Amino acid sequence: MTTSVTFPNVEARNLQGLGVTLPSAFEGARNVVIVAFKRDHQALVDSWLPWLEAQAAVDPGLRFYEVPTIGRIWAPVRNMIDGGMARAIKEPVVLQRTLTVYGDLNRLTGPLAVTDTSTIAVFLVDAAGTVLWSGTGPFTDASSGALGDALHAAR
Repeated sequence: MTTSVTFPNVEARNLQGLGVTLPSAFEGARNVVIVAFKRDHQALVDSWLPWLEAQAAVDPGLRFYEVPTIGRIWAPVRNMIDGGMARAIKEPVVLQRTLTVYGDLNRLTGPLAVTDTSTIAVFLVDAAGTVLWSGTGPFTDASSGALGDALHAAR
């Protein structure tokens, strides 16, 4: 689905502890951003990773990010939660591309027109923060085909 929205400015932190502001922290000319809203969404996120890794291997302008969102009630224990994720992941590349957002999730869902947080949201964002494509849910042939077409059009 093509959209005409801009990724909102939100504070995040990667799992190496570096604070960043989105979307300016997205380093690619084209960035696939997978936003997860619940802890059990990791399997949905993971379903996209092999395809994204294959795309990034042949497209030097492509980067992809995992953005777990965690409600403001958990902000006081952020170090414990992020630390637990980091200890489980360990791989530096994954730690750098996983950007946690704590606080009012409406800061993301509203501007990005996300109406269903029962699944993940997937966005293609250009270097200026413009959302070029959006979708929801796990990797499927149809969704990857649509995202692939949007990636090709954005080159």
